[in-house]
Amino acid sequence: MFIYAHNRFVFALVSQKKNLYLCCRTYCSSNYFMHMNKSGKILIIDDNEDVLFALNALLLPYVEKIKVSTTPEKIEHYQKTFQPDILFLDMNFRKDVVSGNEGFYWLEKILKADSKAIVIMMTAYADTEKAVQAIKAGATDFISKPWEKEKLLATLFSALKLKESRQEVDTLKMKVQSLNEGIEYPEIIGESEAMTEVFSIIEKLADTEANILILGENGTGKDLIARIIHLNSPRSQNLFINIDLGTIPDNLFESELFGYEKGAFTDAKKDKAGRMEIASGGTLFLDEIGNLSLPMQAKLLTAIEKKVITRLGSNKTIPIDIRIITATNNDIYESVDNGTFRQDLLYRINTIEIHIPPLRERGEDVVILAEHFLKKFSQKYKKNIEKLSRNAKSKIMDYHWPGNVRELQNVMERGVILSSERTLQAENIILKSKDNKKNKDNENLNLEEIEREVIQKAMKRSAGNMNKAAELLGISWYTLYRKIKKDE
Repeated sequence: MFIYAHNRFVFALVSQKKNLYLCCRTYCSSNYFMHMNKSGKILIIDDNEDVLFALNALLLPYVEKIKVSTTPEKIEHYQKTFQPDILFLDMNFRKDVVSGNEGFYWLEKILKADSKAIVIMMTAYADTEKAVQAIKAGATDFISKPWEKEKLLATLFSALKLKESRQEVDTLKMKVQSLNEGIEYPEIIGESEAMTEVFSIIEKLADTEANILILGENGTGKDLIARIIHLNSPRSQNLFINIDLGTIPDNLFESELFGYEKGAFTDAKKDKAGRMEIASGGTLFLDEIGNLSLPMQAKLLTAIEKKVITRLGSNKTIPIDIRIITATNNDIYESVDNGTFRQDLLYRINTIEIHIPPLRERGEDVVILAEHFLKKFSQKYKKNIEKLSRNAKSKIMDYHWPGNVRELQNVMERGVILSSERTLQAENIILKSKDNKKNKDNENLNLEEIEREVIQKAMKRSAGNMNKAAELLGISWYTLYRKIKKDE
């Protein structure tokens, strides 16, 4: 056997069974392929040595390493020792056998050993039905023999790009996982009847993967509930990805959730995985879903129903396996009635609903929580504050807590910082002035309070829809969102 290379051509003289075969293959006329950097390890399994030689000669200039074998029984050994990025697998290994069943048998074994293996099936007896069957069985792609060189190389580079993309997603998952490991295990505190009911629902959800809709006012701890559901679910060892949809403008929605390919738009300098792709295998928490516009609701619904996404700038679908937990402080049923939220999307996300009660409806829980935060912030700021005074407890109980648990936490942190005694006094509990007694003879000229009241009226008139409220106020939805968050 000898190989003679000249410019863009390879001439291979192969001696087999006393016959001579002259194989001529052009490397490639495309500048795109000629300038590709060498990357990836390829394993080729085929019972025809001519095929193995020709593929090796054709692909070697574009990849780091190639191993070939006529024996499929060695696949497992090569998967462990060689660890190929791409496998080319013939579908028939016995003479006069054209069913492809052998190929499907070895494909199953490959994927059992490595569920993320990228396998390109090959056969000289190609038909559409076989190709579809191969893809459904888990193959990445399908090529027929004899192959078209341009198509073969395009298939190879597409597979290598898929491998690179998966590695990128795995790296991102590891980074997110390391960040999550630094987060303290969330704790729900409360003894009221309303919270006992919430605890009961969470306990019943422990062994399920049902989609959850969490309803409640701002600051009630919807994100905390979502994380606890995840940590008590079968997906607890995988990622929990949190997305605040209220902070994502419509023009960035697709790129954030679905990702994009290099060159998809002006600033797309490299491929980027979307949040849904990164969350695959784990839980995706979509906070403030009630603020999502109708066009974006349609795109989200499609992704949830089909369990696939497509990155911007690509036509390849990516399968996803995620549990969806959503939350909103809007009256989502009223939004459905007035046409600002899709009913079919609501049906997809609310297999189970959890209503988080506002703090004002939780009775003595407010004092229990206040004492919890007192201990937490006393340790943080190295203060020796042992308890709340009776007047401080009364002041806390009498307050309406429009910002719920989040507001209580901020009030207690501020109180601990200001206190210099062993007992936290009522004067250290600084509450919003609008809940204090005011002199009714004096007109309110405080700009912040006037703005807050106007925003509340706009939100009420628009049934909690932030886009509509922003239009009423003559400001952008993002400006409105930031103003609301500032007051929480």
